[in-house]
Amino acid sequence: MIPALNEEFRLPRTLERTLAHLAVQPYSSAVVVVDNGSVDRTAEVVRSFTGGSIPVHLIGCARRGKGSAVRRGFLTSRSRFVGFMDADLATPVETLDAVVPLLEGGATAVIASRHLRTAARAVPQGTVRRLGGGAFRLAARSVLPSVSDSQCGFKFFRTPEVQAVLPDSLVDGFSFDLEILSRLHRSGHRILEVPVVWTDVGGSTFNPVRHGLRSFSDTIRIHRSTPGRAACQSPRVVIEPTALTAVGEAPPPDPTITTILPAEPLPAPLDPMTLTEAR
Repeated sequence: MIPALNEEFRLPRTLERTLAHLAVQPYSSAVVVVDNGSVDRTAEVVRSFTGGSIPVHLIGCARRGKGSAVRRGFLTSRSRFVGFMDADLATPVETLDAVVPLLEGGATAVIASRHLRTAARAVPQGTVRRLGGGAFRLAARSVLPSVSDSQCGFKFFRTPEVQAVLPDSLVDGFSFDLEILSRLHRSGHRILEVPVVWTDVGGSTFNPVRHGLRSFSDTIRIHRSTPGRAACQSPRVVIEPTALTAVGEAPPPDPTITTILPAEPLPAPLDPMTLTEAR
């Protein structure tokens, strides 16, 4: 699923690469774009991709906010697994090659992380967003201490389990995934992280000041409203390829971590030059 707000320029490249990758996979799949009130040609772009071997669906979400759009998409699904990625494809769709086997192996949630030891940034964020993100990660650890990166826009779940926590979720903005993960964590579900080669792509609707302040207030709401076993520590498995240079901030030592070394390297990011020309 892809939440979209005025994404007519970035969606074509994302859908092309996503559909090409899914078409050669052994599992069945579909792509759902949730239009969150776009006033550009987002809907026309999505409709132009229908009719191929991979079904492409367009649904609307009148309630504004990325969290609202993701919940709307998740609650319409009848698949075994459901997940979302951002319209800019900052996390390569090929990351699914690591995600799907982990879900099939019993994990409730598998999320991409930019802050594990072997993650990498092909194009880094600007200083303001990087500093704001660091401050938010510190705040998020009060809610979800065992996850190094709750905000990377690439997360997949076992559908029944994530649908069970959605009706009680309150956050419509950019911190919605922190709330979902927190509710799953406190219910004892298994959350796994995989490192990614991540690319910062311009054109995001995220405003570091306006949305950043709201994200901090949402963290307080999540802390106060999320019920469950606060002491519960769901096992955290970090998938650590060895081929990449360590960058970013490593999470604090955690005795629940199990390290797995896959044979395949991480997927390549989008070409920044191509993205610049597309914009």
